[in-house]
Amino acid sequence: MTLANSQESGKSDHLRTLIDELLDEQQRLTVVERFARKHERGEVPAQERYYRALIPIQKPRAGEQYAFAVDLDRCTGCKGCVSACHSLNGLDEEEIWRNVGLIHGGTTANPYQQTVTTACHHCADPACANGCPVLAYEKDEETGIVRHLDDQCIGCQYCSLKCPYDVPKYSKRRGIVRKCDMCYNRLAADEAPACVQACPTSAITIRVVSKEALAARTKMEDRLIPGAFTSSYTKPTTQYTTRHSIPGNARAADALRPRLEHAHWPLIWMLVFTQAGAGLYAMAAGIALLQPELFAHIGPALTVAAFLALNAGLGTSVFHLGRPLKAWRAFLGWRKSWMSREILVFSGFAAASGVFTLFANPELLAHLAPQLAGPLAWWAGPAGAITTLFGIAAVGCSAMIYVDTQRPFWRAFATWPKFLGTCVLLGLLGTAVIMACEDAPFATPMFAGVAVFWMMAAWESGLLIRGSRGPSPDLHRVLSVHLGPLSHVLGGRLLCGIWMTVAAGIAVTLPVNAAAGVVALVFLLGFAAAVLERFCFFVASNAPRMPGSIAA
Repeated sequence: MTLANSQESGKSDHLRTLIDELLDEQQRLTVVERFARKHERGEVPAQERYYRALIPIQKPRAGEQYAFAVDLDRCTGCKGCVSACHSLNGLDEEEIWRNVGLIHGGTTANPYQQTVTTACHHCADPACANGCPVLAYEKDEETGIVRHLDDQCIGCQYCSLKCPYDVPKYSKRRGIVRKCDMCYNRLAADEAPACVQACPTSAITIRVVSKEALAARTKMEDRLIPGAFTSSYTKPTTQYTTRHSIPGNARAADALRPRLEHAHWPLIWMLVFTQAGAGLYAMAAGIALLQPELFAHIGPALTVAAFLALNAGLGTSVFHLGRPLKAWRAFLGWRKSWMSREILVFSGFAAASGVFTLFANPELLAHLAPQLAGPLAWWAGPAGAITTLFGIAAVGCSAMIYVDTQRPFWRAFATWPKFLGTCVLLGLLGTAVIMACEDAPFATPMFAGVAVFWMMAAWESGLLIRGSRGPSPDLHRVLSVHLGPLSHVLGGRLLCGIWMTVAAGIAVTLPVNAAAGVVALVFLLGFAAAVLERFCFFVASNAPRMPGSIAA
């Protein structure tokens, strides 16, 4: 180019107007627009393998996998990807595999707002697969896509608790969980997934990523985007890119909105009943070893009550499954899943409890095995100790199911004391009822149970207050849920404690043979308080997820 031409070009650039810029922008067509024009001109035959610009030319090699890539600068929040995913995958009316959220921040002078499209991140270390008790997830070795195997799912929904991005969605009609599979059948035919095809601005594409580079990236990057969970937990593969700097105060639009999670009532009853059974068996074992004469008097009724409570809990747990007839396979994931381990340990607990209950009832034992009644009755104490160990292990596995989800409200130092505290509370109060019914002194276990309730209430209150003063916004939201939507539940627990204390005071003023009804009321109030606490445990757990929208 000559100097004169260069000067003329510089002059023309200097004189460009807004109209010139808009005309040039019209020439920069998206992939969708280019394809449409080719179709108009008849350059692309029907059913041709198209949208090649949105998927990799080469398939993943060893050490690589497919991943979503999102250009935030192009995402307009139109939700075309949401509609396409719903339509082309034949989802139920309320079923959604892809969402669009919002993050915002900045200052009054320089505000920041960005829409974010998100689906399954097909993590390198998927929490859903690690938690599934029936191995209903598989991570494809060639593509890296995390697929859900619908025919193996029992609908326990533990993967929904484990996933920090709220990806697996439970279908009540089918009784199973389903999720995004990156339209793997379309990728196999060299066609882009539904959401990628539908995006009018080509904000979503498919890329091939190196697993080694991904591991290094997730160590350096804290979160995918503001408001997302820590990436080091599951190592998500989705890549979010932008040419603009995201302000340090950017957060999800729904970060401060109180959010109530699912109550999971079958799990509430299961946990309270099984922990009551574990507590009663622990009391029975202690009395059998330390006070054999008292155990001979109250042991039969106490162990039967414990047996009924334990099996009531195990029975109600089945109602949480969408496909209970396939629950027999729940032990398959014992290498990784705490739910599988819980089921195995509870099976041992149930067997040991049956033996202990049989040994503690000499009349029943004499009826079943007259020759062995005497020798076997001596084993009631050791059988009680073994049953107690199984009970502690089972309650521990129940606690680890929730600790393993990484939710701040379900951390180990908060969950373990709650579960073991419920065992002690209901074990003491239940033993007091049996002793009152058998005309035995009941005041000591009853007042000990009341004291345990108030100690647990004070400890939990302190835990929430300390958490609210810390830097974690998740715990701030947990406290706001307790003091807002769940304030009436906290009030109910407080009333249960007050009436329980009053009833205990009245019970000791009555003759032993007339106090059984009042002591039973004390137990029922303690049981109700435990149910309300477990309701808050689930509803206020603040499940992590990708950023949502401002609207409720």
